[in-house]
Amino acid sequence: MNYFVIAEREIVLAFAMVGVSGTVATNRAEALDAFNRATGKGGTMNAPVGESRPKVLIITEEVSMLLEDEVVEWQQGAQYPLIVEIPGINGHLSGRKTLTDSIREAVGIQV
Repeated sequence: MNYFVIAEREIVLAFAMVGVSGTVATNRAEALDAFNRATGKGGTMNAPVGESRPKVLIITEEVSMLLEDEVVEWQQGAQYPLIVEIPGINGHLSGRKTLTDSIREAVGIQV
């Protein structure tokens, strides 16, 4: 499966150590450019096509906040890449649901 990460420098480097390519994004412009290239959206010059497009796009919560509207629109379109949010270098952002919280809410039970 093809993965791609958009995050802070340290996280991109960590993923690179296990063979996952990515782009560093420190502001909205960088994050939006990387998002458009990874998804093939927006007519960017270096956008991957077809099978070369990643199947899973890993973004930090910080990047997700920078691209909130674009991420929601992409997820509602039910297209690849699947977007997965992870905590950033400083940990989980307060006020954001974790994956475990979302599953507990959907299933309705707590183990």
